[in-house]
Amino acid sequence: MSTHPIGLLNGPNLGRLGIREPDVYGTTTLSQVEDTFREEAAKLGVVVECFQSNHEGTLIDQIEHWTDKHFAGVIINPGGFTHTSVALRDAIASSDVPFIEVHLSNVHQREEFRHRSLTAGVCEAVIAGLGPNGYYAALRHLVGQIRK
Repeated sequence: MSTHPIGLLNGPNLGRLGIREPDVYGTTTLSQVEDTFREEAAKLGVVVECFQSNHEGTLIDQIEHWTDKHFAGVIINPGGFTHTSVALRDAIASSDVPFIEVHLSNVHQREEFRHRSLTAGVCEAVIAGLGPNGYYAALRHLVGQIRK
């Protein structure tokens, strides 16, 4: 098993989970998501780091930091940057770390502008519509890939 951590990277507005549009995103807070993520990781025998920012450059800095630290993988919810950020897409593409993109809601059942992801094409997989369980499914997948 790799001793390198797995990162959980959340983009803009995800710090407002549980408050922002609970009919779309649910009532679970980001802190609760991260706590459960850590618990699931511990059960799987892996170390995780969680990070959230509303700022594109800060997210890119974190990707570069985790890449340089040889993380085993990153689970990313780019939030609104999914549809707009070429810079975030390029940061993911330039990393040798596998990424899985996660969205809490089913973006394909929402507004048309949410149907296009600039980042999905440089991620190993995309999970959408499972709520917080999408993060945990992505974690299990990454751990399975690491153990192969």
